[in-house]
Amino acid sequence: MGILNVTPDSFSDGGQFNAVDKAVAHCQQIEEGATIIDIGGESTRPNANAVGTSEELQRVAPVVRAIRRHCGEDIWLSDTSNPEVMKAAFDAGADIWNDVRALKREGAAVLAAELDIPIMLMHMRGEPTTMNNLAQYDDIISDVRAELLSRMTK
Repeated sequence: MGILNVTPDSFSDGGQFNAVDKAVAHCQQIEEGATIIDIGGESTRPNANAVGTSEELQRVAPVVRAIRRHCGEDIWLSDTSNPEVMKAAFDAGADIWNDVRALKREGAAVLAAELDIPIMLMHMRGEPTTMNNLAQYDDIISDVRAELLSRMTK
């Protein structure tokens, strides 16, 4: 899986791939070694500011559409934890849902069932602004496993 951040504040490459043409060019480079490209429209690094739905939509949907047009159907595209953005990304050509919030957002589980696409559930406690304070574990492997299994049954 290659990561394509289309955010100005990513900890690893913030602002480098915000323009659609730069995102497509980077995707073509990533594609040489990846079968999945995860397109990030919001930073989930600790203490990142929240991104509104309309802003995330503007970041993600045009990039998904352009990558699909320029890179073809062989590469899988994934995105977001925001159900509205995921629906737009799916309509633009996204194939899978990589959800850092494990379908905790309102309407996420319902949309996941409707879309009937593969979903990757990620682990994060709280939001980027609170996650560091909530990262207290008795047994990290057991605790994360239990939390993810709990999300799978919701």
